[in-house]
Amino acid sequence: MKSFKNNEKLGAALSFIGILLGFLALYLIAVTYIPIVEGKILDGRPDEAITVRIVHALMGWIGMTGSAIWAVVLFGFLNKKEWAWSLGVVAGSLQLLSGFFPMIPPASIGMATPTIWVFLIAFVLWFGMLFIGGVNNKIITLAFVSGLAYVMIFIDGVGAISRYQTVQESSLIGMYAMGLVVTWWAAAAWAVFIYFLVSGKVWTLEVGIFAASLSIIAGLPVGLTDVVRLSRFSMFLPGPLLSAILLVVILLPNTQKLINDWIKAEA
Repeated sequence: MKSFKNNEKLGAALSFIGILLGFLALYLIAVTYIPIVEGKILDGRPDEAITVRIVHALMGWIGMTGSAIWAVVLFGFLNKKEWAWSLGVVAGSLQLLSGFFPMIPPASIGMATPTIWVFLIAFVLWFGMLFIGGVNNKIITLAFVSGLAYVMIFIDGVGAISRYQTVQESSLIGMYAMGLVVTWWAAAAWAVFIYFLVSGKVWTLEVGIFAASLSIIAGLPVGLTDVVRLSRFSMFLPGPLLSAILLVVILLPNTQKLINDWIKAEA
């Protein structure tokens, strides 16, 4: 991967692909939008149909925003700007989410999942930016696992939209209402942490602690509520549980040394 480091031509080519990827995300989400909504209604889940109406539109917005960021990244690579690859990581992170989540609702009712191509291409672009930036392999591993938490905790917020519509007890309605937006804040915090981590920014540790803590505080009560209510494991739990593991990992002396050494190297 050393041949990729500081390769502005490769970075420019990947950036151009990223710009086009936003249009692909827009098209694929648009053409599957109503068919998935109708499929959910026919499947007897009008609550999930409403959730799709909200979240798939959001995924389209995020994918298009990523495309605009790639345009800035392309400018950066063409002008040999040092920040170009790290901003590309941000764009890739957005498009990874815009490709991944829209696969889940159609897959649950046996429909095709065309946004897998957005996800796979964004996956390549994300790693491509890290290789161009010459990021330490251990830092890449931590960023990747943090990316899993980023996606999982975002999905918790999506699930809360559906639960909010279907539960009857007032306290549970309040619980899901409280969990919805805060889990999305936590997902945003993980995205910021990943950017800070790979680019060696100061406050990386502090942002990581905040992201993990907010994920636990927002996701764990909702997950445990689901366990008590349904008497089974809740899919709300993987996000906060992984975040708890990451919090422990981030606080380990060796991890703090790794991050601080990387910050010094990038400075």
